[in-house]
Amino acid sequence: MRRVFHVRFCEGAGVRFPRATRLVFAFQWLEDAERFFRVLPKRLAKYGLELSAEKSRMVRFSRFQLGKSSERFDFLGFEFRWVVDHKGVPRVRRRTSRKRLRASLARVTEWLKAERHLPVGQLVETLNARLRGHYNYYGLIGNYESLCSFFNQAKRLLKKWLGRRSQKSWMTWEKFDALLEQFPLEAPLITESWHRQMVLV
Repeated sequence: MRRVFHVRFCEGAGVRFPRATRLVFAFQWLEDAERFFRVLPKRLAKYGLELSAEKSRMVRFSRFQLGKSSERFDFLGFEFRWVVDHKGVPRVRRRTSRKRLRASLARVTEWLKAERHLPVGQLVETLNARLRGHYNYYGLIGNYESLCSFFNQAKRLLKKWLGRRSQKSWMTWEKFDALLEQFPLEAPLITESWHRQMVLV
């Protein structure tokens, strides 16, 4: 390799590695990446670790392949992709992966279905705590559109399950909007600060 970096696996230190540890390795040259990918399983096996063949792959991820064969990839709930910013400069953008977004909404759906009997104030307060948790994790610069999508769909789900609390009356948007004036939902919020932003260029 043109640049050799040694990774210590804490020999004899009694460190227990999580079963689902996830790592991303980046290489400038294809031959370096191919060599590393061949050697890594043997290196891990030396320390009793195993590489998941199903979840391990090589991805061409380069600004020079923008719009051609550069792939997107998901990592820790985010989709990483190259985009051209408003100044015409290629940059890496992160947004909530579609799989994670669907899973998060599915959990909100199940929770609202099970807890829709709660008083409206308590229901909205708990939903707001879930929204804040979502924003705290996914509130990265450049991901506002995904946050808005989660917020809008959670809002529709709240209206749906509030409307199913009783068979006598349907929850109209007028009633629902009046309810949100009294019990507002947490608006989407970018929690990542500019000076701590991960810069990838």
